[in-house]
Amino acid sequence: MKLGTLRIVLQIPQSRSLKTKRQVVKSLKDKLKNRFNISVAEVDDNDLWQRATLGVAIVANEQVFIDQVLESVENYIASNPEVIIVDCEKAFY
Repeated sequence: MKLGTLRIVLQIPQSRSLKTKRQVVKSLKDKLKNRFNISVAEVDDNDLWQRATLGVAIVANEQVFIDQVLESVENYIASNPEVIIVDCEKAFY
């Protein structure tokens, strides 16, 4: 059993309040969960209204599969016009 994690720091330039930020983050989390069957949570920057840090986790038998899914997740987020990826860190266990 292999575990892969992805920590993504996002900038949300159009956000003007925590409420707007939460709407964008919730929508993105729901889309990621449905599309990729992964676990997603906001893990940091909870009180900053233009910044969010998401943690993504996936468990599978093959590290190659995990890497492909995490790469797809990163590309999907990068294609979202509401957010900008500031930093991204992958880890495998």
